[in-house]
Amino acid sequence: MAKAKTVYACTECGGQAPKWQGQCPNCNAWNTLVEVAAAAPATRFENVAGARSAVTPLSSVSPRATLRVPTGLDEFDRVLGGGLVPGGVILLGGDPGIGKSTLLLQAAAALGAVHRALYVTGEESTEQIALRAHRLGLVNAPIELLAEVQLESIVAAVNATSPEVVVVDSIQTIYTEALTSAPGSVAQVRECAAQLTRLAKQRGIVVIFVGHVTKEGAIAGPRVLEHIVDTVLYFEGDAHSSFRLVRAMKNRFGAANELGVFAMTERGLRGVSNPSALFLSQHAEGVAGSAIVATLEGSRPLLVEVQALVDPIQGGMARRLAVGLDAQRLALLLAVLHRHGDVDTSGYDVFVNAVGGVRILEPAADLAVMLAVCSSLRNKPLPGKALIFGEVGLAGEVRPVQRGQERIREAAKLGFDTFLIPNANKPKQAIENAKIIGVDRIDQAIDWLRE
Repeated sequence: MAKAKTVYACTECGGQAPKWQGQCPNCNAWNTLVEVAAAAPATRFENVAGARSAVTPLSSVSPRATLRVPTGLDEFDRVLGGGLVPGGVILLGGDPGIGKSTLLLQAAAALGAVHRALYVTGEESTEQIALRAHRLGLVNAPIELLAEVQLESIVAAVNATSPEVVVVDSIQTIYTEALTSAPGSVAQVRECAAQLTRLAKQRGIVVIFVGHVTKEGAIAGPRVLEHIVDTVLYFEGDAHSSFRLVRAMKNRFGAANELGVFAMTERGLRGVSNPSALFLSQHAEGVAGSAIVATLEGSRPLLVEVQALVDPIQGGMARRLAVGLDAQRLALLLAVLHRHGDVDTSGYDVFVNAVGGVRILEPAADLAVMLAVCSSLRNKPLPGKALIFGEVGLAGEVRPVQRGQERIREAAKLGFDTFLIPNANKPKQAIENAKIIGVDRIDQAIDWLRE
């Protein structure tokens, strides 16, 4: 084992000398130098390092109730699991111009009335932030602005002003003097995020990072960035549409895959309290190839219109295109439809779309997709007030989905009276003015469509 490094300290003045000598070089006192262990060299983590932890039995730790801080935006609070958590670190990613800075400026303005909020901008000047605030009607919002990209200056400002909420826009622009690499590099992003996260945990403040995204839509920088933070949110939506979706991909303080729906207006983002009405059909009469599915986004049942278009191929190979759904799963469902439903689509192009730009990630939409394809192929509309959901297996069986009762109740509120669902999801008690049809296999659902 290496011997610990020692120095000689004066008992009178506290000065140090690298070797023993009779007289202290600082106060000139005689025979006052004694051998002591040298202090560990300072590291770049010293300014954020906490106290040493001790081993603690789980049974001796009392859980503490988490106090939520509402942001003033109901849909944003829903995605966060009820609001901000002191000491929590949030990462918000999305395409350029989709509304990340607008959303956080609105949230900071609402929070500033009760909690001290600091908005750190590394991409824009304070004048540009003021112009956006003027456009959003937030000129007199109680927000403190800091245009800074150096980590040490940001930490000093946080220590000096003691804010409760800090927004960093964006983490890819921040750099630390401890590293020589350029801002936005893997080392800089990881180091700055780690130190700001440690600062948030120590001081009990909320830190929100804005993250750039790659061409594929993933957050740029090291993957460890998503592991460091407590919550990862993705801003989704078409730049040509006024609707925006905020999806929680990770949340240590709430449900993952929670969804918030916003509408972009002249006054900023406005929450949509009833998103099911947004994604439902607006047709005056029934059309072929349209089916309504109840998908589950976090804790919220969401009704979405699934459209299918089946058209004879014009030459070459048949195309399979899915927007908002998994294209590989579409190919799988068409094979099951052919094998177990006796519906052949080999000579047709098949296009499937989830209306409104929403992405359906769960297999509960399988049954609705297959019936929408059959409806378009036969040019026969489905009943206008019919709700369809269920997972379809490779053997043609219709499997139950989780929380089927909540999906049915959500649709019943919006006037749906016909439900084609897995037999295992049928409610034990009858629902007034509702016709519930349970099926066990895909051929039974196709027979219902033929009636």
